[in-house]
Amino acid sequence: MTMKGWRYWFNLWVFGLVILSVVFIVSVVTASYRSISVYLHPRRQMLSENETPDVYGVAYENIRLVASDGIELAAWYTPSENGALILVAHGHGDKRSVNQYVLYAQNGYGVLAWDFRAHGESGGEVSTLGYYEALDVEAALEYVLQQEDVEHIGAWGGSMGGVAVLEASSRRVEIEAVVLDSAFPTLEDEVRWAVTKSAFLPFIRFFAEKEAEFDMDLLRPVDRIGDISPRPIMIIQGEADSMIPADSAQRLFEAAGEPRYLWTEAGVNHVGMYSMHSEKYEEKVVGFFNDYLLQKDE
Repeated sequence: MTMKGWRYWFNLWVFGLVILSVVFIVSVVTASYRSISVYLHPRRQMLSENETPDVYGVAYENIRLVASDGIELAAWYTPSENGALILVAHGHGDKRSVNQYVLYAQNGYGVLAWDFRAHGESGGEVSTLGYYEALDVEAALEYVLQQEDVEHIGAWGGSMGGVAVLEASSRRVEIEAVVLDSAFPTLEDEVRWAVTKSAFLPFIRFFAEKEAEFDMDLLRPVDRIGDISPRPIMIIQGEADSMIPADSAQRLFEAAGEPRYLWTEAGVNHVGMYSMHSEKYEEKVVGFFNDYLLQKDE
């Protein structure tokens, strides 16, 4: 082989290697953006005619809330019969929870439930998995604080809703009792759990922080949960949860202050405790709110 022929094949090999590298990087970047885009822009779930509280005999009002950053939220409100109210915060990619709403209303509680930003009938285009959604929780809280029939306020949050409730409760003492169902300990942990290919992680983080306009390191519920004490908190997770790290509830429980309660069950998936153990759920969760919201004035 002549020198010219050797150089030709060597340059061709280098060129091919460069092309393959570029194709690989572009593929990873594109796949990373598509992966995080599903979380940042969830497909909106809309309520059907059979998914309203009145179907279950619960009267309610359609109201609008406005978060401090201007996002408008669609919500339901039912006045309290017992002087206490529960804020009900749904999970990522979901909508207002009729089951949770009816559960508390049928036990005499006032209830306020809403579609988070970028979900359901609410405004906004970007979901931040709990960070800015905490502003939505606070908007609901501000509305409730203006109602004359409400003396005590509790909050229930499922998955992302639990994270948002925790974030809001850590800075708003007006929320007196908290239930977290299937909440993750940190956003970084959740992303690592959801993304199976580690090569995607740096790009996913870049796109998430750029589009959502916040640092992922700021969303660490495990570091906030201690601020709830001495207000009570109940932490729930199914042992078959496939959507968040398996040790999420345990880590949150260990970081929480007293009074704290942990409930786990085998064979239960993400936010599936109520559907699989509805009677036990009512006994434990409504009982928790009864103990810490209704007994205060006795």
